Amino acid sequence: MGFEQLVELRDRLRAEAEQAKAANAKPAKRKSSPQGKPREKDPAVDAIWRLQKHFPLAFPVNPAPKVPLKEGIFKDAEQHLELLGITSEQLKLGIATWCRGSRYWASMVENAARLDLQGQAAGTVTAGQALYAKQQASRQRSQDRRSRAKPKNRVAEANPAADSAPAQPQ
Repeated sequence: MGFEQLVELRDRLRAEAEQAKAANAKPAKRKSSPQGKPREKDPAVDAIWRLQKHFPLAFPVNPAPKVPLKEGIFKDAEQHLELLGITSEQLKLGIATWCRGSRYWASMVENAARLDLQGQAAGTVTAGQALYAKQQASRQRSQDRRSRAKPKNRVAEANPAADSAPAQPQ
């Protein structure tokens, strides 16, 4: 193959590549969800987001550590339902979800200040409350470990021969 033929081949391949690129450059159509409806938000997540937006000192955004909340914070927050734009049930669900996690339980140490909605100290965590939080965190960790171990056990039970038989080289 001569030099002229190589140049001709190169030019032809470039032209084909440009045509293919132009054909593929059409904007990709966004796939719609099978239901055709927008996904509904979890009301607890929505309530927490609104609490974080309006009361950032009491409901800090991750990665900031959570803080112990004042006992009776729900009653205080209920006075701001109109500002938050949520129902009393959503507020209750949001606060319950917020106070149920390991980050919250880790903040519950003895004599830690409990904060109101504005971030002002409003009481302290007692020894009993700190112990309860520690127990809850421990219980959740053990449940997490058990739930992670279950899928491994199910795989081993489903295929016991695979675990005991050594792999045969081929």
